[in-house]
Amino acid sequence: MKKQFQAFLHSLTNSFRDLAPIIIVIVFFQTVVLQQSIPNVSEILIGTFLVALGLSLFIQGLEMGLFPVGEAMAFALAKKGSIFWLFAFAFALGFGTTLAEPALIAVAAEAAEVAAGGGMIEPTDAAKSNYASGLRFTVALSVGLSIMLGVLRILKGWPIHYLIIGGYVCIVVMTGFAPKEIIGIAYDSGGVTTSTITVPLVTALGIGLASSIKGRNPMIDGFGLIAFASLMPILFVMAYGMVLLS
Repeated sequence: MKKQFQAFLHSLTNSFRDLAPIIIVIVFFQTVVLQQSIPNVSEILIGTFLVALGLSLFIQGLEMGLFPVGEAMAFALAKKGSIFWLFAFAFALGFGTTLAEPALIAVAAEAAEVAAGGGMIEPTDAAKSNYASGLRFTVALSVGLSIMLGVLRILKGWPIHYLIIGGYVCIVVMTGFAPKEIIGIAYDSGGVTTSTITVPLVTALGIGLASSIKGRNPMIDGFGLIAFASLMPILFVMAYGMVLLS
């Protein structure tokens, strides 16, 4: 118990250290550039402490639960020798974590509001909800498929750079045909998928899988799944826009 408490204090200290550059930038621009006093100082201090506390608890939770579980399940499935269940786990992990991603929920809701305001969809709650849900499910589907592709790459030992280069070539080509209204959302969707929930579990999956396969190096082969999770949603959301807005 004492050891865990010390680890938490160490994590809390690191969280404050990581937040320090952001605080310094805000204070500098507020007091030096804008030459204004900082409003609601007490609330900002309390909020900053809560952010640091939340980050520390989140990191502790990852280290205690999500990382070990993700690695153990990937290792066990690889040892089981069933490609079907390994792919099913990879897809379900990518789909489920992305669907629950807070950043994606926020972006989808904001995109629905803007689409309604721009006349792309009906300005009703039902239309906005359907638009946001369709966007979220499209991104989640793309991430699930991308994690499956990443797992296949680890199993086959394919070089990652060829797949990444090919993917971005497709993105560049598709950008020329996609509706202008969806391009920005598509590119943002690639970023918000790689956030607090998706990254830890997907990384643990890659490391655990690479560790369980003979001839694979966890450092070389275990990482790279996040790159696929960032790339594929851009393609899928642009395709979603082409279908929806055609």
